[in-house]
Amino acid sequence: MLRRTVLASALAFASAAAVAAPVTYTIDPGHTQTVFSWSHFGLSNPTANFDKIEGTLTYDAADPTKSSVDVTIAVDSINSHVKKFDEHLKSDDFFDAAKFPTITFKSTKVEKGSAADTFKVTGDVTLKGIKKSITIDAKLNGAGEHPMKKVPAIGFDGTLHLKRSDFGVDKYVPNVSDEVLVRITTEATVPKKTP
Repeated sequence: MLRRTVLASALAFASAAAVAAPVTYTIDPGHTQTVFSWSHFGLSNPTANFDKIEGTLTYDAADPTKSSVDVTIAVDSINSHVKKFDEHLKSDDFFDAAKFPTITFKSTKVEKGSAADTFKVTGDVTLKGIKKSITIDAKLNGAGEHPMKKVPAIGFDGTLHLKRSDFGVDKYVPNVSDEVLVRITTEATVPKKTP
């Protein structure tokens, strides 16, 4: 009887630990966007985005401070919907995609925000070879089983402000604003296990 009780307790503890364990999700590039906008002579606020984003999100529902983010963006996937402008953005006037093909973000700290399901995600972004610490204001949109894929899924939105000049992308400042607003939306899933 004692042996059964000990075994049951051990199994219950193991189950609780499994439920509370952090879950690592793979970013779904088809449902993830990083859109940035800027002021053009104070007349308009154009936008552009990157089409190739990959990485992982590790989320601990029991203790979100143990969560983490690791993302890589392909610079040559930049898309302003104006082909000539895309070519200019990829040139050494701006992102210099040939020399610096990726932008990376690796979180260093996750803190709870002031409202429910909000977080401050601090980490290092490396852009054009320059590494800077930034903080993303993030919101958990939802988590649970993906209705189509039938695997665990999660989704977040985030915003942050960057100064182009901090990363050596300061062409045409101040006529084209130094500050850039970045909006992020991402969906991520746990990959299906292969038999």
